[in-house]
This record gives sequence, structure tokens and C-alpha cells, in this order.
Amino acid sequence: MSSLAGAGRLRLAPGGDTGPFMHRVTVEHVACATVVSAAGEVDAYVAPELEEALAGARAAALVVVDLGRVAFLDSTALGVIVRETRAASEQGRSMRVVLPTGTARRIFEITTLDRVLPTATSREDALAES
Repeated sequence: MSSLAGAGRLRLAPGGDTGPFMHRVTVEHVACATVVSAAGEVDAYVAPELEEALAGARAAALVVVDLGRVAFLDSTALGVIVRETRAASEQGRSMRVVLPTGTARRIFEITTLDRVLPTATSREDALAES
């Protein structure tokens, strides 16, 4: 597994709180796909890392975006996922999104993207669909 440089940056909470938020974006090449995983809070600050990881995975026939460990996802990061999913489809590649659980899933439900994007309930399910 390879990690992007800068992944896992530590930043302070908004409003000057001292509690840190961690995020991580990693890229893993498996036999049949490239898996881009995100964890923690994925917002406008993290979206460029996610976009870089997905751009680096464009050569793969199947890209799995594993959001299973995401605690928060904002519209900027969601836009990156939607754009990359559309581009993959236009180029004849497959992309599967493993949706987060809990409150982070809410943005997909509110926007109804959980019904539009090619989704899977787990990384294993997404890889099995290849």
C-alpha cells in the first residue's frame, strides 16, 4: 500500500479548539483494481489530496473509492467524487464508491447520490463486482 505525501496531516479544529482532526488518503493497488481510501474528515482542505489520488488511479480499469472510515464529508469532496465518477464512465472505466456509515452517509442521502453513484456496501463487495 502506498500513501500520498502529506496524507494524515494534523490540523486544529475550527474556532481554535485544541482537539486535532486527522485525515488520511491512501492508494492501494490490488490485483483487479486501485483502491483510494479516505478516513477522518474529508472537506475542502482534504479534497485536493483526494483529487490527486483519484487522478493517479485513472489508468486502472476499476477504481474503488472507500469512504467506509470517513467521519465527515463536505460538498467540495463530494464534487471531486462525482466528477471523477463521471470521467471514469465517459472513458469506459468502472468506479465504485463504498459509502460511509453513520452521519457521514447523510450527504449522500440528502443529495440522492446514494441512488445515482455506483455504490457498494463494503470494499469486498466493490472489488467482487469487477
